[in-house]
Amino acid sequence: MPVVAGADRLFIRFQAVVPNRHGWFPGVFALVNGLASAGHLTAVQEQFRQRENAWYQANLVDPSVSDPSVYDRRAHPGATAWFKSSATEMISRIDGYTAILDAHGVRWARLRSGSPGDILYEDIHQVIAKPACSS
Repeated sequence: MPVVAGADRLFIRFQAVVPNRHGWFPGVFALVNGLASAGHLTAVQEQFRQRENAWYQANLVDPSVSDPSVYDRRAHPGATAWFKSSATEMISRIDGYTAILDAHGVRWARLRSGSPGDILYEDIHQVIAKPACSS
């Protein structure tokens, strides 16, 4: 669904400061899940990750369920998820993820944008956008 970003629309993303080996900037969920997959989380951090991941799965729509192509890197290079600034509960729960990243020395950034790119997907809490094409 096309969306025109206006002054009243603000989007927020939490992502790595340093790109991964593919040149992408993973979001905080991917970063923390990567630490878990590598066995780097403490028991308390792992309990947090499992509990909060379950909460997000129950309360945040997975865009790829309604549109499997939304994260297709060939079709939509650079597509990333952004929270709408109105998704205050979703955003407030990110603090625990960023605390884990801080504890492991993983640098991250909070980005804000009124225009995150071409909107590929939108729901009440988030958008998936790819960088706008430049002419």
